[in-house]
Amino acid sequence: MKKPNQAFRKVLLALGLTAMVATPVAADETMTASVSRITVDVANTIAMGAIKACREKGIPISVTVVDRNGITQAQLRDTTAPPVSLPISKNKAYTAVMFNAKGSQLEGRANSPLQNMNVGLAFMAGSTTIEAGGKIYGGVGVSGAPDGMVDEECAIKGVETVIDDLEMM
Repeated sequence: MKKPNQAFRKVLLALGLTAMVATPVAADETMTASVSRITVDVANTIAMGAIKACREKGIPISVTVVDRNGITQAQLRDTTAPPVSLPISKNKAYTAVMFNAKGSQLEGRANSPLQNMNVGLAFMAGSTTIEAGGKIYGGVGVSGAPDGMVDEECAIKGVETVIDDLEMM
């Protein structure tokens, strides 16, 4: 029986070491993240729910629904809502999702330096987050009512139109 020669052994050793080094190490944590998002249809349902809730009070409003990154998914202005209410609703929605809080919970920050940084924040009542099943999906901002708490009620009503379905996800 012949023994493999020294050169052949070195080649086998080198190939074995190369295979070990090239094999990916199993990570304890995943290297990607799955992010749950609402669809544009759900965003529109939330927006219309908010408009209908304020219409029942006789108040025309604007509403913006943003995703978890603060990017607009749906934005509606009721027929006679003031034009200025549109950008305000967007800022309210953005602020709610960035701080993971209702606008009414953030009013104490209105005099903070953040308010003056021109980054689209609105520390005032009139917004809520979209949260279900331990996940945050985005935020809703409403503007146009004479009182921010009424705006916030309508934003919450908009989210309530889909919350049961989101909780099942």
